[in-house]
Amino acid sequence: MATLKASKVERLSKRKLTTLRANGGSSSARDPKSSHEEYRTIVLGLLLGALTLLLYSPAGTHPFLNYDDPSYVTENSHVQAGLSWGTVVWAFQSTEASNWHPITWLSHAADVSLFGASPCGHHWTSVLIHGLNAVLFFLLLRYATGAIWQSLIAAVLFAVHPLNVESVAWISERKNVLSALFLLLTLGAYGWYALRPRATRYGVVIALFALGLMTKPMLVTLPFALLLIDYWPLQRIRPASLRSEPARFRPESISRLMIEKLPLLAMSAASAAITVIAQQASLAPAQRFPSALRLENAIYSCGMYLAKAVWPASLALFYPYPTALSPLRWMGTAAVLLAVSVMVWKQSSRPYVLVGWCWFLGTLVPVLGIVQVGAQAMADRYAYVPLMGTFVAVVWWAWAVTGKGMRITAISVCLLSLLLLTVRQLGYWRTNYDLWTHTLAVTHDNLVAEDKLGSVLQQMGRQDEAMIHFGNAERLDSLDPLSNFSLGADLQWRGHLREAIPRYETAIRQTTDARLQADSYQNLGTDYMQLGDEKLARENFLLALRANPGLLTVFAGLGELAGEPARTLSQSVLQNPTREGFLRLATAFQESGRFEESGLAYAVANTKNAPASAGSM
Repeated sequence: MATLKASKVERLSKRKLTTLRANGGSSSARDPKSSHEEYRTIVLGLLLGALTLLLYSPAGTHPFLNYDDPSYVTENSHVQAGLSWGTVVWAFQSTEASNWHPITWLSHAADVSLFGASPCGHHWTSVLIHGLNAVLFFLLLRYATGAIWQSLIAAVLFAVHPLNVESVAWISERKNVLSALFLLLTLGAYGWYALRPRATRYGVVIALFALGLMTKPMLVTLPFALLLIDYWPLQRIRPASLRSEPARFRPESISRLMIEKLPLLAMSAASAAITVIAQQASLAPAQRFPSALRLENAIYSCGMYLAKAVWPASLALFYPYPTALSPLRWMGTAAVLLAVSVMVWKQSSRPYVLVGWCWFLGTLVPVLGIVQVGAQAMADRYAYVPLMGTFVAVVWWAWAVTGKGMRITAISVCLLSLLLLTVRQLGYWRTNYDLWTHTLAVTHDNLVAEDKLGSVLQQMGRQDEAMIHFGNAERLDSLDPLSNFSLGADLQWRGHLREAIPRYETAIRQTTDARLQADSYQNLGTDYMQLGDEKLARENFLLALRANPGLLTVFAGLGELAGEPARTLSQSVLQNPTREGFLRLATAFQESGRFEESGLAYAVANTKNAPASAGSM
């Protein structure tokens, strides 16, 4: 009888141990399966989601930006076609925008199918994904650690931190919030697999990770991040400080856990290789950003991400790359990072501190610019995933070392401050003008901001102000294509035709943007036509159409050169672009001996650029 009783007690004890979670090194976590705990978790998750949506709701009234949004959405013909089999094929073949991210393209195409040309729906999709990310982050922490309040606070910090505004409020950065969603889902699937390792469960992990890589290749470090969560909170690698604690997940040897990650590492390697190929055109030349400068900037920007996480001030859409960094800056930053790392290492009894810090540093590696793509020194959006680790480390550490009263006060002040800062930061994204004006106010020698603000002012009809900013951009970089094009257009408009020509030629040589090249060729054609050089005018008009076959306004210049009736037909067909009109224009070009122009008009007639019935351009 005594033996049976002891056996029953042993079975109950084992059952209880399997339901305990390691609460930051503590075994006092409550059982989340209790109805009360489950109810509270659900309610808090819903409140967190509602808070996130409410906070970011103003983004629904914001416009498309004049930076990247055209190439990702508004001027991308494939995306504008909406979801179709043709779009799917293109998405998986395309390396436009210097990335292979087919899931991102399909996400934008789906928005076009659902919401059309209105930016409202596109913005709300990103907001909803961010809200879902915040809730998933909370739930994953909650069920992995058993710590409901620490998990909630870390998730709220993630939801409301102003450093994340760029990822949510910028439609082109859909890839950032969407890839983070797949990352969180992969983490959840991995925890499910770790509970009961099975091939089918591991297959789910692989599938979700693949979707994440096809959304944004920044996730290549995820296999290493999984080793971190093996250490804490899953404790599949048992930290010395927790070996006396009950374990929910079966401990494994490090070698076995490494072997387990090999398929994921192979996927990361393949994604990295594809990304390098896709980004060849955008790789910064070594002479512009020498390797020593890239390393210095990587160290400095890593410190800046940490500083802006603590004090999120002077946030900008674009941070210009420095021509040089003083040793005091980058060496001082390196010293701070080293000091933090030493302090983290000394917190061996608190594994969440080490995991959070390594998560922050490790997930930043792909975007630190060791291989520089583009001209930005850093970007707020790059901190979206790394900050998750920082929030976990700080919240769990603060919970362990502070009393209840101090904890409540600190949390209240911190969250209220971040909420107010995020509301203010969102306000800068209200219009293109507000955004670029703010960016210029908080940065120095910002060529991109000068160009983009100049373009905005042009659209507002403030030509003289626009030329000031284009002039500033040209002074920062005499070979900058956009400012050269815009200054050339201004010179041409003012009648300084010969002075405009070298501006257009510089723009053509320096840009890889086919649209800007086509516009430059068209303006050159118009310029030469006004100067009486019909041969060069025709050559440039034809080059414009080769660069951008959709630039139908070029036919006006070609028709002018071809004489009647091509002149009259070209003006008519541009006012009412129909297939029949372009066919008649092709015939007119042919009759006047302009056979190349005739072929181009026939090509337009047989594409979707010319509708079958009357319409507007």
